[in-house]
Amino acid sequence: MDGTIVDTEPYWMDAEVALVESYGGSWNHTDALALVGQGLWHSARILQGRGVTLTEDEIIASLTTTVMARVGEYVPWRPGAKELLLELRELGIPTALVTMSMRRMAEMVVAAIDFPAFDHIVAGDDVTHSKPHPEPYLRAAELLGVDAADCVALEDSSTGLASAVASGAVSIGVPLMVPIAEGPHHTIWPTLAGRTAADLAAIFEAGRTP
Repeated sequence: MDGTIVDTEPYWMDAEVALVESYGGSWNHTDALALVGQGLWHSARILQGRGVTLTEDEIIASLTTTVMARVGEYVPWRPGAKELLLELRELGIPTALVTMSMRRMAEMVVAAIDFPAFDHIVAGDDVTHSKPHPEPYLRAAELLGVDAADCVALEDSSTGLASAVASGAVSIGVPLMVPIAEGPHHTIWPTLAGRTAADLAAIFEAGRTP
């Protein structure tokens, strides 16, 4: 979601800076980039190491509330994301949102889409293991009633992509804040702008395991 459907990573980064600095620590852009795509509990532990004397859950709640307030003011949609989701919906292709953000934020973003874009949501508080573990994508496939190998996953970070690849899904990286290296187990698209369901089908047919 963050970085693939909505360009909210800057919101998260600003929230991290404000939180760490409120406890007398320092946090810069490079520090923030290292957390892109990571699970929130992992990120919370890193922030604790920078002097934030809150529990992991309290850190996550604080960051999520701050980011949701920004999203409530303006939703920064990524180019081509809603258009591709709409085409998939019109074609009757089931979709699931897999995000390590909290469910309350995921539901807020999904509610801002002016059509029913997703059949299911798998959020950070719905799984035991965060990305790069395959659990989030395996759970999404289970909810959709299909094998993960029969899915195409779209991700903006190496961590998320690792989760998707490990699940067995045909995987596409659409990098935004951090680069994604080329590799034999995924495809790189610079953007979703102009991409269609036919493009997804072509990647699926080329990348699926016989």
